[in-house]
Amino acid sequence: MTQRQPLAPDMFDELCPSSLVPFRFGDKWAALVLRCLEDGPRRFSELRVPLHRATPKVLTRSLRTLQRDGLITRTSHPHPDLRVEYALTPLGRSMLTPLNAACAWAADHWEELLTARESYEAP
Repeated sequence: MTQRQPLAPDMFDELCPSSLVPFRFGDKWAALVLRCLEDGPRRFSELRVPLHRATPKVLTRSLRTLQRDGLITRTSHPHPDLRVEYALTPLGRSMLTPLNAACAWAADHWEELLTARESYEAP
């Protein structure tokens, strides 16, 4: 049996770079929002169409978190009609490459993932 490596003590420090990872696995909408903005800016109502399973409150929270982390911008256009658009920043666009890699991995392992979930949930 191999011995496990101890966790690095700095890993749980609030200044550890891992705490800055913009994709928190608990926020399943962040990656989807970035994918929705891949082809250009969108209004909140336009994001709600593909992300219809997210409540407005949850979507707003994800958008604010992505904005705080510098991955998207929020622009208000007051004229002629008040509208708000969200767009990827260069930093946000740079996240598309690892996001695409993660999506490709999931596609390659789709059957294994489904089988694992089914066997876990089976009585």
